[in-house]
Amino acid sequence: MPIPEPRPAPGPPSDLPGRHRAWMGLALAEATAALVHDDVPIGAVVVGPDGTVLGAGHNRREADADPTAHAEVLAIRAAAVRLGRWRLDDCTLVITLEPCAMCAGATVLARIPRVVFGAWDTKAGAAGSVFEVLREPRLNHWVEVYPRVREDECAALLRDFFAGHR
Repeated sequence: MPIPEPRPAPGPPSDLPGRHRAWMGLALAEATAALVHDDVPIGAVVVGPDGTVLGAGHNRREADADPTAHAEVLAIRAAAVRLGRWRLDDCTLVITLEPCAMCAGATVLARIPRVVFGAWDTKAGAAGSVFEVLREPRLNHWVEVYPRVREDECAALLRDFFAGHR
């Protein structure tokens, strides 16, 4: 199945690609932090409408012995606590890897309108590569998807991690 192209909102600001690249740098820094406890290096940040980072996370499944401790879930939880609300309908979620079905579901439930990610996950991705949760027409919320932001860097971090574990 071919990987779908992004469907951005009409008329994005001209600096949108630059902001996405900068925010991905923050997510990459989070991903690197996962290496300390031998977790898969995936990082995420939730950014508010003014560009402020409201929540950040990296995989902590191994560290916390928690199968739900994915970077996205931790970043979403942190942003919700900081804002004091569960609806993150004015935020952007930036992730180094295409979200899985659980994380895509959490994104939809939090009403996050935009997801920016780096590398595709052709084994478990839910933003178009394997499943299409973020833009599922039967759900009550749809998400704009901006893939392939700093894709080479995001993919290399994961490739290097798994090469060292084989």
